Amino acid sequence: MPPPPAPRRSKPDVTTSEYKKIAGEWAKAKKIKDAKDVVKKRATSVMPATPFKPPNPPADEAQRAAVERRRKSTFDSRCIWTVGFWIWLLCMHVIGIFLFTSGFLLTRLVLDERSECALPPIEPLLEWEGSGTVEGGCWHPKTFNKAVIVVIDALRYDFTIPVDDESKAEIYHNAFPFLYESAVQSPHNALLLPFIADPPTSTLQRLKGLTTGTLPTFIDVGSSFSGTAIEEDNILMQLREQGKRIVHLGDDTWVSLFPDYFQPNISKAYDSFNVWDLHTVDNGVLEHIFPLMGPEHNGKWDVTIGHLLGVDHAGHRYGPNHPAMTAKLQQMDDFIRRLSDSVDEDTLLVVMGDHGMDGKGDHGGESDDEVEAALWMYSKRPVFGRTKADFVTPPATAKIRPVNQIDLVPTLALLLGIPIPYNNLGRPIEEAFAGIKGDAWDHLAAASSVASAGINRYQASYFKARGIQQSFAPGTPAALWKDAKDMAKPGAKTQDWTSLYGAFTAYQVETLKICKDLWARFNVPNMILGIVVMALGVVVLLLYVSRDEDEDFAVLDDMELDLAEKTLELQGASADAEVASYKTLTKTLAKSGLVGALGVGFVSSVAVALIDSDEWLRAVAATAIGSMVAVTISLLGPGAKSVLNLVPNNFWGWLSVIFTASQSIGFAANSYTIWEDSISLFFLTTFGIASAVAALRRPTFRERAMGLYHALLFAVLSRVVSFSKLCREEQMPYCESTYYASANSSTSAPWQLVVPFVVFLVLPSVIKSYMQATRSHEGLAPMWIDFAFRGALFLSAAYWALDAASNAGWLTSLTETTFKTIHVSVAQSVLALALVAGSTAFIWAPPCVSIITSSANRRTAQVTVLGYGNANGARYILLPINIACACILLSKPMGSGAIAIMVWQVLALAEILDVNGIAAETIGPVTLAVLGNYHYFKTGHQAVLSSIQWDSAFIPLFTIRYPWSPIIVALNHFAGQIVACVALPLLVLWKTSPRRKGVLETVSRALGIFIAYYAVESLATMAWAGHLRRHLMLYRVFSPRYMMAAAVLLIVDLVGIFVALLGVRTTVLAIGDVFGYAD
Repeated sequence: MPPPPAPRRSKPDVTTSEYKKIAGEWAKAKKIKDAKDVVKKRATSVMPATPFKPPNPPADEAQRAAVERRRKSTFDSRCIWTVGFWIWLLCMHVIGIFLFTSGFLLTRLVLDERSECALPPIEPLLEWEGSGTVEGGCWHPKTFNKAVIVVIDALRYDFTIPVDDESKAEIYHNAFPFLYESAVQSPHNALLLPFIADPPTSTLQRLKGLTTGTLPTFIDVGSSFSGTAIEEDNILMQLREQGKRIVHLGDDTWVSLFPDYFQPNISKAYDSFNVWDLHTVDNGVLEHIFPLMGPEHNGKWDVTIGHLLGVDHAGHRYGPNHPAMTAKLQQMDDFIRRLSDSVDEDTLLVVMGDHGMDGKGDHGGESDDEVEAALWMYSKRPVFGRTKADFVTPPATAKIRPVNQIDLVPTLALLLGIPIPYNNLGRPIEEAFAGIKGDAWDHLAAASSVASAGINRYQASYFKARGIQQSFAPGTPAALWKDAKDMAKPGAKTQDWTSLYGAFTAYQVETLKICKDLWARFNVPNMILGIVVMALGVVVLLLYVSRDEDEDFAVLDDMELDLAEKTLELQGASADAEVASYKTLTKTLAKSGLVGALGVGFVSSVAVALIDSDEWLRAVAATAIGSMVAVTISLLGPGAKSVLNLVPNNFWGWLSVIFTASQSIGFAANSYTIWEDSISLFFLTTFGIASAVAALRRPTFRERAMGLYHALLFAVLSRVVSFSKLCREEQMPYCESTYYASANSSTSAPWQLVVPFVVFLVLPSVIKSYMQATRSHEGLAPMWIDFAFRGALFLSAAYWALDAASNAGWLTSLTETTFKTIHVSVAQSVLALALVAGSTAFIWAPPCVSIITSSANRRTAQVTVLGYGNANGARYILLPINIACACILLSKPMGSGAIAIMVWQVLALAEILDVNGIAAETIGPVTLAVLGNYHYFKTGHQAVLSSIQWDSAFIPLFTIRYPWSPIIVALNHFAGQIVACVALPLLVLWKTSPRRKGVLETVSRALGIFIAYYAVESLATMAWAGHLRRHLMLYRVFSPRYMMAAAVLLIVDLVGIFVALLGVRTTVLAIGDVFGYAD
């Protein structure tokens, strides 16, 4: 329970402990008074008695101007050193995260070797005409001369399986029946199988696996916006080296991955990231692929690749349970029917999905719906067979007889008669080599043998390059390979083909399992170094934000003392050396960090160079550690901080520790991480209740009433916004998503369109009411909040209304192009108003005050400055509301309501801190950090890759544009933390006058508390992910949460430095130019 404030009028019953407390308070007050007396005494001593001289107004004014210029220059210098300190800390965070990531996320050594047609990895078990040549087949008898490969992006397996019971069918069922029908009616000509992707399920990852036959890595996810060329051996490289001509149509990701591979005149690439566009790419593929099938283009191509994006984009934009998805699947059904009729008997037709999609139409993670794609293969002449009669019917679900996506690589290579890529880990698909009777065990064994030999060759090269010793124990891949090889008799006409095929298959299955474990090898030393660097960063932050009992600059607001200090400055003296040491703290720390980094960095670099080592990461780690040790020594030096300062001394300090520590410890449990949004609500409600209890103990009725009102309002708003939620798969069936129209949709329900209009009507009035309470709704505030801000919110609401009209087809008279043009124009207008005009207004706006002059008589004039008591807060508030306005536009309708409530909660939090007199405590920034995380979940996000709303990149843009597209996605995804970080200085500046000293340093300390929360969170997720690196839920729960925490920490670092701190500088300069600088 919060401690009661000391009674003001009643005589206390003094006990020993209370006496000590009162004595401590008296000593503290005496120390402050003595400091004031010193300043006044010095002011008197530097002014010797002189005969009276008439005042010289011009000279006095010049002296005052010189003092203000000197104070402004000093303030700018303090800003530079403060920003420098925070940039140094940002570098430490980057190094710590990079070190841990380099040892934690999956990595793979890429080998440069290439497979060659004339050099099979094993002597083939069969003999055939033209063996060892492209014409007859390099390693296996060739079946087809040409291939048409169609990738239908995000073609989930259940999209292709019919549902007879209409009452159980979703809207997307039975829209794409041709694949299933053809596989059932003509099993020798077609086959349909579940096609399982290895996570992460981004298109870039999948294309790498589909062409190289290797497993993906998480590190590649960062290149989702722009792919990097594949240089290792792959099936397209083998086709090109064997003289095959490749044509590409559709998704331009292929061009990034395989530059200069495709025929220049007939290949057509289209932008792949415009998820609003469902038709351009698909129509382009359909327009150009059918002419290629005609006789006039015979001889111009050997392999044609068509990558269609409409199904994927329909999922991202609407979700699978939408008429647009049905229309897209029906279009694909018609397309494949026509295409299967147009290919000749010498051409293999392959149709596949590169991944699936979750219930909202997104992908990137490892849920069943995301990894379960479909594979359909077709030939006009009978080719395919089944080894068992019940295999004729395609599996009813993706759990039955699935094949790995990497299995397509050896299958295509052997069917087309080219070498299997060197790095391949897949095995041939059984139905493609079993023969039409399903008994061609010799061909199955032969195909399996060359694939197995290639895997064994690759494994041996990889182990050698990594310095790993193979095990030959029974059951290991090496032992299984020896057993299979001993059974094989190349060239023999009589062999136990069935057993031989089984032996090679067993080897392939075990090897793939071993390779998955091999890729999950962690560089533990790098992980430990990353954790050490992050831990030292947390220590530095905690020491930096700790306060001594006599650090009262944050609450000192003494007109008399300020007058005495100015008198000293007018006489050419300064009291800074004795009473303002806080001004030099960041300068000292930044210098210490730089000196430590240069010293240790030089020594470690020389050491690495002398021993001719490539361990430069270790040198970087040593540099970071040395730098932070130097800063820590400066903080703990004589007359500086004390470790005891880290121990909380009141209820609010301990509550901050409980919030931070319990959150961090909880990340060790996957259930805690999964339900983090509900736990954050508990923390916020706890703070609201504690604040209400504390308010009841305030001395005046007004303080009690206002404290109780804002505390309960804060808790109630937290509960109200909890109705906006996006459930993750692990929360089902105990969670119901309300962020979208349904769990299978990524569009808003019609009733949700009311939310942005409510925000437009209510939010400006709420902000106005808080400013009017302090008489600070003056100056620029009325015009900006009542008109510009409200107008931007109205345009934002109009944008989402137009979006809903476009999605539902309410205005059929307008084309989709016209709709998109109107969308982009409205969105760009909102961003221009909020960010461009808003930033300009914030930079150049005067204080939000008004001056009223009244006269009681003709001789005396009384000047009243309205808004003086909240001059700092009212001036700064313009910045966070502008950022919030941009985030409101870039979030869905429910997200806009969540962000608006968050702005309201920030204002209520500022009032709570002021009423309870705890603005200088750690609880304010910590609660704001929890609030930022909470609203991350309330704006439609979870700590999973599939919750990234990629379509937000196209709200104000027609196509991908750098760097704007990634910035827009970041504003959408991390809106809660960004708004919280920008609003942080408001907790310090709210209800402070122009005479408040140490504004920059107080904000910097609050920023340190705020970032310390996220740094501890990042450290905890890092440590738990490292400790639980063999946990079953590592890549589903712990790894994504670590990546989220690391990204959030870096983002709040950047926003805190370049938005919050620079915004405070702008505010202080604007206030100082009018009222003079306080220090």
